[in-house]
Amino acid sequence: MVILALDTTTRPGSAAVMQDGRVLREAAGDSTREQAVRLPGDLAALLADASLSLSDVSALAVATGPGSFTGLRVGIATMQGLAVAMRVPLIGVSALDALAHMAFAQHPGGRVAAWIDAWRGEVFAACYEAGREVSSPTVAKPHDVATELRDESIRFTGDGALVHQAVIRDTLGSAARFTDPVAPVLAGAIAALAHAAYLAGERPLPHAIQPLYVRRPDVELTGSHRPV
Repeated sequence: MVILALDTTTRPGSAAVMQDGRVLREAAGDSTREQAVRLPGDLAALLADASLSLSDVSALAVATGPGSFTGLRVGIATMQGLAVAMRVPLIGVSALDALAHMAFAQHPGGRVAAWIDAWRGEVFAACYEAGREVSSPTVAKPHDVATELRDESIRFTGDGALVHQAVIRDTLGSAARFTDPVAPVLAGAIAALAHAAYLAGERPLPHAIQPLYVRRPDVELTGSHRPV
C-alpha cells in the first residue's frame, strides 16, 4: 500500500510517500513560497520522483497540529480535497506524536518532551513515556514548561526545543538532552503513524479530520481576521 503524507505545521513543512511501511521519498518544502501555491506541485513531484501517481495511493495522511493556524487550514483542506476526489481515507496525525515517534525510534525508552514553536515566546508541548502521551498538549512559556521537568530524565525534540535550546540548558543544565537533529522533518513519521492506524482498521472520512490548535486562533480571541 502507498501513503502520501503532508505536514504544514511549520512554514516549510514537508511531504513524504511511503510504500508497504517504507518511506520512499521525503522532502522539506520551500519556505520562501506560500504553501497554498506550492503544495499541489510539491505532492505531484514527490510521487513522480518515486515513480508513482495519485492512482497508486491507498491513503492520505496529514499533520493536524499544533502549529501555524494558516498552515494547518491549508494542509488539511488540500488533503481533504484530494481524499474526496480520490475516494481514499484521510488519516490525521498529531505533529507532537510524530516528533515523539522519531525520538523513541532514535532513543528507545525514557521520556520525551516534544516542543513545537508557538511564536510569541511560547511553545506547544507534550510529554511522552514508553511511546505514549503522558501529558496533554499545552501552550506555555518555555521556561515554565522546562521548570516543571527539572527533576525528570527527559529528551527534547522539535523546532520549539531548537529555538529555545538555551532556555532548556539554562533550566536543566547538564541534564538537558536533545534528539539529533533537534528539529527533524516530520512527514515520514506522519506516514509511519498513519500506516499503523490504517493497518489497525482506521478509515476516517475526510471531513472528520479537524485541526489541533491547542491555542485558540486569533480570530476567536480578538475578532481580527488577520492570518497567523
